[in-house]
Amino acid sequence: MDPTTDNAGSSGSARSSLESLRTEISKAVVGQDPAVTGLVVALLCRGHVLLEGVPGVAKTLLVRALAASLELDTKRVQFTPDLMPSDITGSLIYDARTTEFSFQPGPVFTNLLLADEINRTPPKTQSSLLEAMEERQVTVDGTPRPLPEPFLVAATQNPVEYEGTYPLPEAQLDRFLLKLTVPLPSRQDEINVLTRHAEGFNPRDLRAAGVRPVAGPADLEAARTAVAKTSVSPEITAYVVDICRATRESPSLTLGVSPRGATALLSTARAWAWLTSRDYVIPDDVKALALPTLRHRVQLRPEAEMEGVTADSVINAILAHVPVPR
Repeated sequence: MDPTTDNAGSSGSARSSLESLRTEISKAVVGQDPAVTGLVVALLCRGHVLLEGVPGVAKTLLVRALAASLELDTKRVQFTPDLMPSDITGSLIYDARTTEFSFQPGPVFTNLLLADEINRTPPKTQSSLLEAMEERQVTVDGTPRPLPEPFLVAATQNPVEYEGTYPLPEAQLDRFLLKLTVPLPSRQDEINVLTRHAEGFNPRDLRAAGVRPVAGPADLEAARTAVAKTSVSPEITAYVVDICRATRESPSLTLGVSPRGATALLSTARAWAWLTSRDYVIPDDVKALALPTLRHRVQLRPEAEMEGVTADSVINAILAHVPVPR
């Protein structure tokens, strides 16, 4: 067999499996296609996702449906003001029988961690995820302990204007590959949601809703290998850099996108190109992922915020003005 053909077949099979994730998730979640796509892109890029939206728009259900569609170990942590870092990472427990301390792993030792309402807990506990997200390990008592592979944090948060929230520090926000906004559904989508509930849909029993695992670690690995082979021209690389540099010069921003953010945008654009069955990146791929990849990496000036300027509007204006390579 021609190895090139074999690789192409493996890539196509992995793409098909990841595309079917959308179908499975739609059995539980109505609409929210951009958020579903963002979660799939994050899986391909080994990145973490922050989902923001008002309570009741199915943020948690979305991640639970993703977990049910994957053959991966998953755990959920409800973040509260009294949550301690050791409640997430684990701690040393004294065993009276052996008179020794043994490590008891926390819920972070999983493939898919749902960090529910992450901004309901103080910064000390939020920061306990930093090492796990960046280094994919947890250090307790000076001993580093690697996390399983794959490892993805899918965190939900309420808008920062809500009472009882602690805004995530910039350093932690930068560790999230994507920030996905989960809006209120359209009128027709809301009608569909209520119709499903009237017909007996139970969001706590996804198996009864027909959600089944359709992809596993092998599919993810094959897909990631294929994404890494997606070609990027020098013109596209320069385009990504120009967009990110423009954020640093924007009069509406006090903080622009860092080189880490530029790298993230290139990665997500490659993943999107592969998902759309191309082995090369075009400018539209960069534009498609610019908002979710960059919106949480910029900081508005207070006066711009008072005038109603948003991070999304600034990025959209930059995309409209930065020359597009031909």
